[in-house]
Amino acid sequence: MIAVLQVAGRLLWRHWPVLLTWYLAALLARYALIEVAGFVGAYSAVAGSLLLPLAILARLIALVAMFLVLRDGMRQLNAIAPLTTEPGARRREFLDALMTGILPFFAFYAAWGYLREDAVAYTARVLEVNSGLRWQEAAEEILGEEGVVAELAGDGQVGELTITPITIAIVVVAFVLRWLWKRHREQLPRWTGGLAAYLEALWVYYTVTVVGLALGFVSSWVGSRQAMVWLADFREAITAGFAPLAWIWEGIEWFLGEAGGIILLPVAWLTIAGVIYGHAVAPGSVSVDGIGGEAVARARSRYRSLPSRVRSRLADIGSDLVSRFTPIWNALVLMWRSGPVLIGGFVLLYTVLLAVEGLLEWGVTRVVGPHGIDEFWLVWDQLILLIVPLLIEPVRIALIAGGYDAVIGRLIVRQGSTMSRANSGIRSAEVTSTVNGPEASSGTK
Repeated sequence: MIAVLQVAGRLLWRHWPVLLTWYLAALLARYALIEVAGFVGAYSAVAGSLLLPLAILARLIALVAMFLVLRDGMRQLNAIAPLTTEPGARRREFLDALMTGILPFFAFYAAWGYLREDAVAYTARVLEVNSGLRWQEAAEEILGEEGVVAELAGDGQVGELTITPITIAIVVVAFVLRWLWKRHREQLPRWTGGLAAYLEALWVYYTVTVVGLALGFVSSWVGSRQAMVWLADFREAITAGFAPLAWIWEGIEWFLGEAGGIILLPVAWLTIAGVIYGHAVAPGSVSVDGIGGEAVARARSRYRSLPSRVRSRLADIGSDLVSRFTPIWNALVLMWRSGPVLIGGFVLLYTVLLAVEGLLEWGVTRVVGPHGIDEFWLVWDQLILLIVPLLIEPVRIALIAGGYDAVIGRLIVRQGSTMSRANSGIRSAEVTSTVNGPEASSGTK
């Protein structure tokens, strides 16, 4: 834990102006892109949804830039993968980190409610533009020019993204184009890397949104089943007759909810850092030779019976899908191998940072003092409440980078101790062979 603090403090001291600049740039870009997407979404829900992923991608670009800015101060990571100084290699490193970070970042973005916040801001903008168009349409009707701007009132979807054939087609087209770019990357111009990042963000955003809608539908369906009603009645009947049991039940639910958020949030951030820095180190491969069975054998036999061209294309697509999850798996394995003490210390430090963030938010409102909502808070609330993120976000990024560097350091120490034990075993065998003769080392008489 002390090592994490030392590295984080050194990184923050050296790079906080750059971290702050990138964070502000991400905020401004997100706001501008949501405004533009909302304006377009008032006329076409599909077109607006095609632009909304750019707002999330802007935040990811800033996040990758902030992590890579700290790269030169991460001594343990640089010991494994020295930082390159060649401009072309630096650009390629940035693009690779961005592409591998899209899937875990979008999943994290959706799981912690940030995607919902963007959707709410986007929908509010759509409704604002739609309201203006309706008022303009009504004014034209009053002036006797009915129908002049009625066609500008949008498609009536209010920017909503739903499961439709168009949605599925967009996912398929974006994925195929992204796969083609990866296959012919070396022959394409360098500027196509930005287009590939957008295509990756687009299909991942649509997929995450559609999966969320499907899970919400399944959850509502399960919740409406009679069995769930019986279970709720059974729980109420038991807890009503014995009050301490109700307290224990509610306490367990509260603890699991709070502990899950406290533990999973820093681990998720550390996983994203591991994905971005993941090109530097990867754990040993995991063998899956033991997975089998009659059904698997039949599936393999049918797969081998396919034409070689079809099998080649399926293998390319399958490897492309697996490659998106491999960095996430590698990051999780690295954290597991670093041990619970280090990860627990990092979780504790991150929890302290969250507590400091809450205290700062409370303190800012107390320093500003009570004011009217209409004449003060509706005008200045965004600017005042921005003070805390500007103070916390550089510290957060530095702490996460320091935690990942400590993970790499712990692995280096363990690897060194393992090699030392292996070398000492070899030297011991050589000494035994020298003292007792070559027969002793071979086990023969």
